[in-house]
Amino acid sequence: MIESYGVSDPGCVRSNNEDCYLVAPSLGLYVVADGMGGAQAGEHASRMAVETVRHVIEVTPPPRAPAVLQSAFAEANQRVAMAAENDPELDGMGTTLVAALDNGSELFVASVGDSRVYTFANGALLPVTEDQTWVNEVGRRLGLDEAALKTHPMRHVLTMAIGVSDQLRVHSYRIEPKPGMLVLMCSDGLHGVVPEPDLSATLAAHGTIKEKCQRLIALAKDHGGPDNITAVLLKVS
Repeated sequence: MIESYGVSDPGCVRSNNEDCYLVAPSLGLYVVADGMGGAQAGEHASRMAVETVRHVIEVTPPPRAPAVLQSAFAEANQRVAMAAENDPELDGMGTTLVAALDNGSELFVASVGDSRVYTFANGALLPVTEDQTWVNEVGRRLGLDEAALKTHPMRHVLTMAIGVSDQLRVHSYRIEPKPGMLVLMCSDGLHGVVPEPDLSATLAAHGTIKEKCQRLIALAKDHGGPDNITAVLLKVS
C-alpha cells in the first residue's frame, strides 16, 4: 500500500504557477511537470503532459509494464509539440515530466528534464533520477567544479523537455518499495532552492506526509521561493 499527497505553490516571485501534478492512487500513478514558455504556455504544456500520461495509463489495462510510461511520454511529447505548432501563442512551450507508476511490487519511474525523484529510507536521501540539464550532461563532463556550475550562465538550461524535440530521450528507473520508505517527487522550485540536508531533515521529522509536504513548500519559500514549487510525497506502508 502507498499513501500519497501532493501540493503546489506559485512561490514568492511568480504570480502564475506553471507546475502541474497528479496524485491518482486508483491508477497507482503520480506525476510532476514543470512547464516553460511565454504567457500561459508553460501552464498549458505541463497540464497537457500530465493529462496525457493519465489518459494513456487509464486506457492500458493492468498489469502495466514499464514500457507504458515510455508510450505515455511519447504521446505527451507529440501532443505538446502539435499544440505549440498550431497556436502561435504557445510557440516554444515545453515541460519537464516525471512519473511514478506502482505495479504492486515495484515503482516504475520515467523522467524527462530536471524534475526529480528521491527515495528516503533509514535516514538516507538518495536521488533516483538524473537531470537532463547542461550542468549535468555537459558541464560536469567538462570537469567544471560544483562552485563554478552553481553560477554558470547555462545552469538553468535543459537538454531535453517534453514538446521541444521529436528525438525524445526518456530516462527510466525502478524503485523497490520497502516499508517506511518515502518517495519524493518535486520540481526544481524545491530541489534547486533547498539544500539536500534540509530536505532530508524535513522528511525525517515527525508528522504526516501532508504536513511534510507543506513544510517542504514553506522551506522553499523561506529560501526566497524564486520559482513555482511542487512536491508529491509517497509513503510505503
